[in-house]
Amino acid sequence: MTGTTGAALGAPAERREGRQKVTGAARYAAEYAPPGRVHAWPVPAAVARGRVTGVDTSAALALPGVLAVLTPSDAAGLAAPEDGTLAVLRTPDVPHRGWCVALAVAETPETARAAARAVRVDYAAKPHDAGPAEGHPDAYEPEDVVGQPGRVEYGDPEAAYAAAEVRLDVTYRVPPLHNHPMEPHATTAHWDGDRLTVYTSTQGGTTVRSVLAGMFRLPEERVTVVAEHVGGGFGSKGTPRPDVVLAALAARHTGRPVTLAYPRRYLPTVAGHRAPTVQRLRLGAHPDGRLTALLHEVTTQTSRVNEFVEHAAVVSRVMYATPSLLSTHRVVPLDVPTPSWMRAPGEAPGMYALESAVDELADALGTDPVELRVLNEPRTEPAGGKPFSSRHVVECLREGARRFGWAGRDPRPGIRREGPLLLGTGVAAATYPVQVAPSTATAEARPDGTFVVRINAADIGTGARTVLAQIAADALGVPLDRVRTEVGHSDLPPAPLAGGSSGTASWGWAVHEACARLAAHPEEGPTVRADTTGKADADSPYARHAFGAHFAEVAVDTVTGEIRVRRLLGVYAAGRILNARTARSQFTGAMIMGLGMALTEHSTLDPAFGDFPEADLAAYHVPVQADVPDIEADWIDEHDSHLNPMGSKGIGEIGIVGTAAAIGNAVHHATGIRFRELPLTPDRILAAPPYQG
Repeated sequence: MTGTTGAALGAPAERREGRQKVTGAARYAAEYAPPGRVHAWPVPAAVARGRVTGVDTSAALALPGVLAVLTPSDAAGLAAPEDGTLAVLRTPDVPHRGWCVALAVAETPETARAAARAVRVDYAAKPHDAGPAEGHPDAYEPEDVVGQPGRVEYGDPEAAYAAAEVRLDVTYRVPPLHNHPMEPHATTAHWDGDRLTVYTSTQGGTTVRSVLAGMFRLPEERVTVVAEHVGGGFGSKGTPRPDVVLAALAARHTGRPVTLAYPRRYLPTVAGHRAPTVQRLRLGAHPDGRLTALLHEVTTQTSRVNEFVEHAAVVSRVMYATPSLLSTHRVVPLDVPTPSWMRAPGEAPGMYALESAVDELADALGTDPVELRVLNEPRTEPAGGKPFSSRHVVECLREGARRFGWAGRDPRPGIRREGPLLLGTGVAAATYPVQVAPSTATAEARPDGTFVVRINAADIGTGARTVLAQIAADALGVPLDRVRTEVGHSDLPPAPLAGGSSGTASWGWAVHEACARLAAHPEEGPTVRADTTGKADADSPYARHAFGAHFAEVAVDTVTGEIRVRRLLGVYAAGRILNARTARSQFTGAMIMGLGMALTEHSTLDPAFGDFPEADLAAYHVPVQADVPDIEADWIDEHDSHLNPMGSKGIGEIGIVGTAAAIGNAVHHATGIRFRELPLTPDRILAAPPYQG
């Protein structure tokens, strides 16, 4: 039916909100201006650990236009949140530098900023510990990471490694990395009696509503959360952040609508970050390349506010066949800002280390790195033993190698030159789990022959509105232009957050069910509701993952140490691709983010202050257009009946997962030198032989 209606899934439909965004008509959280709106500005803690002993607000309150300065204990009446990062202004305690210790509210953002700077805070500082985590005596092994055991072990990995004919023992380091979406974390809040409305930048409005209702002791129906447009998040907006609590608190305190847009320089301490990881990989193998042991041991850190474990070792439980495996994590609680989700948490740094180690093993064996990966392809999921619902990583490697011209590659490192430039190519595989959560949606048939689909999904720039309309049109058997979608409002049917590459799979399942039932049973009424609880969250007998392969070509300047990526190619197996245009955008965007991870992005945790000096985009370097001259993403046709009604897998994160490793492997091929710490900045290149002097 869809072939005749023009609503077939996979069509490269343009984003429905595209014109609004490029013309400025789309409104973001800080752009809502209810009558009487005022502005708030936070005061960050200046000590790494301690207690506020006094707050002098007199100079701030004397400024014209200042309404109030909230101080510790002004939020004491709120219920304690489950997420400790939201417990701001509840007590005088300071768990880390940058923690909000006061909040100035004024008629304009400029006045609020001046008032915040005029606030004087006295502290009783306490000794703090900001690491490093490696070798720390307080390291412990967490019981759980992302719903999996913190430690998985089978066979006898230590003995198998010791007995291996070929052994590799290497350590890789990934620094702290920060989400820097274009739209900062921002909220506009106002009260109407005991009803709270917030316009906020979030990846999950349903969660924000639940959290605010709990903290302010309100029934959920008295809280409205609007997040119609979100200017990026990359995980940092997956759960509520302090801005939404502070804005609501200030609005209640002043009786005025309040906008709080967190200054970018403050975001590294309040919005989460990718925790640094130290990863030791030990690979044991036969001379023909077959693995006999794989040991992946990760050390990372968390804060004393919340436990968050960067689950980098889980990828080793999925990728390669081995009779003996150790995949384990150790985490250290420190007096530092709380880490959180950043695009492909765990998988991105984990696959950088694993795929770099596999490349090193191939080099030691004199084996082609593509063929070594193919040789160790598992029949079932190595750690769980489940059959894969679909697994076409070999096909991705083969197709990518064909397109990239891999067969013509001279495997010897340091051979290709163009004057002062050394050229090299590299490869890495990629994986990301299929995740899905229960969701609800309604589908309504209008008398004019159009349809309206409603669901509290979050469109964080991925094109969710458009793809959900395509799913609806496909299920209804109607042209795409007859379907309208409403998202980003908590009065709509509740839905899980946009994260873990699970959004489309979760929301689309409910949308498909509602529309399919409406098409098949119009007698049920003009509006049909679907709830996938019990289905979307049912245990599956299959291991469900997306896979891919990345290929990179680099040029390394032996004079300046600069690395230029000349080509990036990604080939993916991610189920049914629902929109070719938005999918390619997601893949390439993630690949560019992986390039940043490899070459430019890093934060430095200053142990003296427990803070990050790279607090703006002048110091934290993200890739720009000139960094990516040639990037291509494509996919193979993959039909998987064990996923959801659309047969789709998540695509938002797998593009970043293997990119850094492919680039790092290409740099080794170019130079003959193995760099094991990211990012690969010119100073590291120049400090390595033979470039010294």
